[in-house]
Amino acid sequence: MSGAGSRSGRSVDGGVGEHLKRFQERYEPLFTRALLMAIFVTGLVAQFVKPVGDAVEDKAFLGGALLSLVGYVLYGTIKDLAMSLRRPPRVQVESRELGSFVNEAFRAREVEISFLGYTGETLCNELFHRLEKLLEDPGPTRLVSVRVLIPDFDQPMTVPSRVGADDAPVDDPDFRRRLELKCQEYDETLSGIGERLNALGRVSAECEYRVYPGIPRDKICIFNREQVLHGLYNVAARTMLRSAGPEFYDPKGYRTDLSVWSRGAGDDAKAIVATWNKHLDDLWNLSMKPSWRRGPSA
Repeated sequence: MSGAGSRSGRSVDGGVGEHLKRFQERYEPLFTRALLMAIFVTGLVAQFVKPVGDAVEDKAFLGGALLSLVGYVLYGTIKDLAMSLRRPPRVQVESRELGSFVNEAFRAREVEISFLGYTGETLCNELFHRLEKLLEDPGPTRLVSVRVLIPDFDQPMTVPSRVGADDAPVDDPDFRRRLELKCQEYDETLSGIGERLNALGRVSAECEYRVYPGIPRDKICIFNREQVLHGLYNVAARTMLRSAGPEFYDPKGYRTDLSVWSRGAGDDAKAIVATWNKHLDDLWNLSMKPSWRRGPSA
């Protein structure tokens, strides 16, 4: 996909930035403490060695030295306290808050959004409006890559399924087909807006659905490879299409709470974000096009 090239470019810039950040984190405490200790030693020497005191021309040597010593002692404690008060790398949001993450992602020049889940309805509803705005005013955005991974509704499934006797899941091809048609509509709408953007020439866009084997258990959203939102569907959630009809096991994505990890929230969060990025990249490379993209001869 077009997003692959952009990832390599960002990794170079990110590598330099991360190197500088590590350099600062490693040497800033050493430099600061060395400076404070130097002030302390100079103050003491100036207090008792007259030529040094005359050279410095300061009468408050001892007070300054003691103050520097206090600062030296307190520096490490204050730094550790600041680290402990930093916002934890993991917070939780509701799926209905995805719009704010989408809007934030589209402030970038290169936008990359990856999704793994059920139908993608909650995310796609936000994407539709944001992509349409690019038709009139692209702002800073010049590249958009959207990847959506959903279950393969062509295959028999336990979730979604019909609720049978003793609550046993019963595969229901008609219900699966209903969900597949919904996903096809989302895919065609996103792709259609992408084609219109490409035709205008100001923004390069690629939006695509693919399918994976299995049931919808995890809901994962990744924004610009920097933020990961992850939650678990309630696979036992039920719905009824008609008041007198059967019940179906049908997870509700909009009710799913999502934990958030950001690369800038510390080393642990950075490692988690990297793991999820690799996981979705691998799943995408192993996934297949859905039946409506493969055509009748596939």
